[in-house]
Amino acid sequence: MESAAIPGQSPAEMEFSQENVETALYQLYFDPDMERKNGAQKWLTQAQASAQAWQFCWALLSHDKIPEIQFFGASTLHIKICRHWGDLPAEQHEDLRIQLLSHILHFSSGPRMVLTRLCVALASMALNLIPQAWSEPVADMVRAFQPQKPDSEDNPSAKPYQDPHAHCLALLELLTVLPEEFQSGRLAQARRSQLREALAGEWAVVCGMLRQLLQSQDSSVQVKEKVLRCLSSWVGLNVPLGESQELVQDCFTALSDPELFDTAVETIVTAISQPDCQRFINVLLSLMPLVLGLYDQLKTAAQDGDMETTHGICRIAVALGETHSRVLLEQLDHWQEYLALVNMILFCTGIPGHYPVNETTSSLTLTFWYTLQDDILSFEEDKQVVYLQVYKPVYFQLVDVLLLKSQYPSQEEYASWSSDDKEQFRIYRVDISDTLMYVYEMLGAELLSNLYDRLGRLLMDPQESAAWQDTEALLFGFQSIAETIDVNYSDVIPGLIGLIPRINISNVMLADTVMYTIGSLAEWLADHPVMLGGILPMVLRGLVKPELSVSSISTLKRICRECRQDLAPYAQDILTVSQDVLVKEIHESSQCMWLMQALGFLLSALPAEEVLGRLHSLITPHIQQLDSLALQEPNPANKQSIIYILGMLSSLFTTLDVNRHPDGLEEEDASPSQTIQNPVVVVLQQVLPLIQNIVSKWLHDLEVVEAVCGVFDKSVRTLLHDFGPMVAQLSEMLGQIYRTYPQAPALDLTRQMVHIFAGEGQHISDIRSLVEVLTSTTLSVFQQGPREHPDIAESFMYLHAQILKRSPDLHLSAELDVKALFYSGILSIKFPETPAVKAACLFFTEFLSRCKDMPSLSNVLQRDGKLLTETVLQGVGGGSSRSLVEHFSEVLLSLNRQCPALLSQWLTETLQTPGFPSAHVTAEQKYSFSQQILREQTNKRRFKETVKEFSLLCRGLQGSGYSEC
Repeated sequence: MESAAIPGQSPAEMEFSQENVETALYQLYFDPDMERKNGAQKWLTQAQASAQAWQFCWALLSHDKIPEIQFFGASTLHIKICRHWGDLPAEQHEDLRIQLLSHILHFSSGPRMVLTRLCVALASMALNLIPQAWSEPVADMVRAFQPQKPDSEDNPSAKPYQDPHAHCLALLELLTVLPEEFQSGRLAQARRSQLREALAGEWAVVCGMLRQLLQSQDSSVQVKEKVLRCLSSWVGLNVPLGESQELVQDCFTALSDPELFDTAVETIVTAISQPDCQRFINVLLSLMPLVLGLYDQLKTAAQDGDMETTHGICRIAVALGETHSRVLLEQLDHWQEYLALVNMILFCTGIPGHYPVNETTSSLTLTFWYTLQDDILSFEEDKQVVYLQVYKPVYFQLVDVLLLKSQYPSQEEYASWSSDDKEQFRIYRVDISDTLMYVYEMLGAELLSNLYDRLGRLLMDPQESAAWQDTEALLFGFQSIAETIDVNYSDVIPGLIGLIPRINISNVMLADTVMYTIGSLAEWLADHPVMLGGILPMVLRGLVKPELSVSSISTLKRICRECRQDLAPYAQDILTVSQDVLVKEIHESSQCMWLMQALGFLLSALPAEEVLGRLHSLITPHIQQLDSLALQEPNPANKQSIIYILGMLSSLFTTLDVNRHPDGLEEEDASPSQTIQNPVVVVLQQVLPLIQNIVSKWLHDLEVVEAVCGVFDKSVRTLLHDFGPMVAQLSEMLGQIYRTYPQAPALDLTRQMVHIFAGEGQHISDIRSLVEVLTSTTLSVFQQGPREHPDIAESFMYLHAQILKRSPDLHLSAELDVKALFYSGILSIKFPETPAVKAACLFFTEFLSRCKDMPSLSNVLQRDGKLLTETVLQGVGGGSSRSLVEHFSEVLLSLNRQCPALLSQWLTETLQTPGFPSAHVTAEQKYSFSQQILREQTNKRRFKETVKEFSLLCRGLQGSGYSEC
């Protein structure tokens, strides 16, 4: 083959020798030809799995080889030990261990990547031998790395084998990777417990050595850093904190060394974040003064703008305070120390500067406040009272701090921020908002009163010369709470509603928050409609400002949704301003869609006789524009305008439902709607010729057809049975569209109509005719080759699944070829596109469930069920994505429930084919799979597990863990 590692030979012919491996490695690393690189990589993977790898890996580790080759040798050793340990005879274990230790000593000075890989290999070997064949691996490793002395005093020139410093680093590397290899290995639970216990038994040896190295004046920074990393690694084994107390305390001394600071922080945080630490309360209490002792360093760092140091110390304080808050709260003799720690964390929350530009620390603390509050509120009531007395003032301070931290910088400074910084600040404010909402649970109405009093002073006291940021932050606090908490019974909300119109909204960010605050109070306004008159003009003033687009429109939409029954006196104003901004195109198209939804809610609640006139007034300018566009020749600009106007109509019809009843009003009490035809239907009937004209010109454009179908789809979903008068005309139009140029949106809209109208006698004829046209046209598409139309296949399958579910009698039509429909499902299951396959599986599940009641379907199944079984098995066996196996299981389970005897026959016939559905499964495994699924007709979970396991077998993945060792 062209990409063979040795010219003229194919991989099958090549011997897995050292020379061939080296040639392939040079090709992998240095050959510019990607095809040859890939060929070399595949061959090298096979070489690593071969028996010869136990021999050639040592030759590759020779000192005269380049690092890339040495690394491959070390990696091969690790793979052999990890995956093929059983191939090595027990009598060779000791030699392997000696060789590995020797090579680790040899590579202790580098290259680092080779040393690490050899250490991982020895660690993997130790895990295979502990405890029976290697009872004290750590002690043996420490002995093996003791510096060697000169051979004799007579020969003073004799030197240690290598640098003791390098030996020390190599030993630390080995001890670091040993727990890591244990953590990453795929081990049975019993074996994992056995190994954890054996390794924990060696911790005393490791701990003593690490303490000695960390305290020694002779230890280099490099050694101390490795000591810290080694401790982090062993902590992951849940070694008892009681046995590590002095070593963890020693780590605090490393914080004073700038070169060790980051690693020391990581180690301390890892050590004190283990949940098991709570067993050692005295150790945690002994660490408290050490953490509090960092407070001065924290304050200095914050003052100097040293973000790295503040970040690190904050992480330590939060790790201790958050992980162990409950157990530390319970130590009543030490309540002052824990309160000091909480205040230290509060200082971190209020670190000076704007997040994320001048500081990045404050965000680390937010989850701590959740945890502390949860723990306080989880105590019995009498204890709660005591804790609340101590911590409520802290939480009021926290609110002040959070509101300060949420403040925007000056407009000039904010304008200089990058878009990424602005987005991070936005997310940070969302986190603060969530925290404030949570804190309300502890502080309750007192918090709202506090915020209201402060806002009142700012807005009413002429002596107060507050910046806009102060007002914005207080409103932000209100909004955070009102967004998710029921504030309907708060006595401060009327006062707040009275204050809001006094706010000068000339600043955009303040105006935005004012709008969102009003929106968050929409439910309260629905219960107190008398207050709408003071608030709505402010929202409408915001509506005409492009910079307030999102906040003003979303607020208006919430008010129109929640307060629609009380908006009649303001309807004219809302409609006038809205029509004006729509005609002037002040807002982006997505906001215009929201605005139309708001107006749909508004119109829905107006007196029935008013709705049609106001609806005409609202949409006439847009219909006129659409009419004008329909007369023009198609071009890209026209297309976007048409899609935009159709989208606005869709949005309006999503919410415009004159028969939506106010909460609590029973349907029989509602005024009858039959006397007045639904205004949406009237408008649709009027514009239908215009829409047909547009479709005729843009028939080949999927986006325009989607937009047209979207108008009717939204209307059907909203109006439900009230849409009935449109069914005949729409069915005819859809049939014409689809017959001329088949596109998926027509199928999707038909599915919606089937869902609602297929059971209604007066519409069934129109629905049947439409289904027949769509089906015969789609089957023609399948005959011509459907691969170019996965969206049509998907929508077609979903449509017929819906028909089988809602109105299976439609499949009794003489005009509908059930056999061809079945074959189209088979073709769809073979598609590479996941959505099409899912839809086909749903179709067959529904199809099979109807076979007992419908002979025409049953006949097709008996004739072609084997083909279905074979196709599904092909997908299970690797022909389709693994994510689809669950859907294939549904089809097989349906087959098993509907026709078990036939399925048994089909399984026997299809699975006896050699290599089907995969060469990875044996005849015995296929037989076992057949028997398992045929036995299971009720337990869906067990059935799916069986199919999933068989699929993994077929793909050669069972037991692989889907990842490398």
